[in-house]
Amino acid sequence: MKAFDTVCQDAAALGVTIFCSAGDHGSDDEDPPTGRANADFPASSPHVLGCGGTHLEAQGGSIAVERVWNTLDGWATGGGVSEVFKLPLWQKGAGVPKAKNTGGKVGRGVPDVAGDADSDTGYKVRVDGVNSVFGGTSAVSPLWAGLMARINQSRRKPVGFLNPLIYGLSASSGAFRDITQGDNGAYAAKKGWDACTGLGSPNGKKLLKALK
Repeated sequence: MKAFDTVCQDAAALGVTIFCSAGDHGSDDEDPPTGRANADFPASSPHVLGCGGTHLEAQGGSIAVERVWNTLDGWATGGGVSEVFKLPLWQKGAGVPKAKNTGGKVGRGVPDVAGDADSDTGYKVRVDGVNSVFGGTSAVSPLWAGLMARINQSRRKPVGFLNPLIYGLSASSGAFRDITQGDNGAYAAKKGWDACTGLGSPNGKKLLKALK
């Protein structure tokens, strides 16, 4: 873990954002015997952008419902509070709570952002000539990477390490759709940042405008 995080730290120092999925098994990350809440690594590293998941429904070309992805049968967005990595400076005003464990402390909050991760409302992918629909937060991280590639192209220069920039945006920018419904087990969605969907899912055009 330490060696890989050193690579992530070097990338962030160079102005490169690495996008990592927050996990697909809720706040305990398939560790129910211990009853502990676990923040997945590498999404828990302060040197990457952690990507959580939502359930998304559209109607008439607009978003009708978007809530925390949690199917209640073992599939849910990861997220939580790291007990390994300290709370980064750029996340200090986000309202990160203490970890939901005995003696839990405030550390790096996960995720930072979110996107559609439910396979019921997921992405059409062709594999070996067969069309299927996939989801998971592992689909959200490349979704965000693709969005930022397009934003960088529009700006004609890279944004750089994204984390401090997005936490510095005001709510009035409209760059994020705040997710306030649902939970991932130990943590519930709420107004503002939460340990299920972070700052929320993106409004690409408004995020571009805010980052310009």
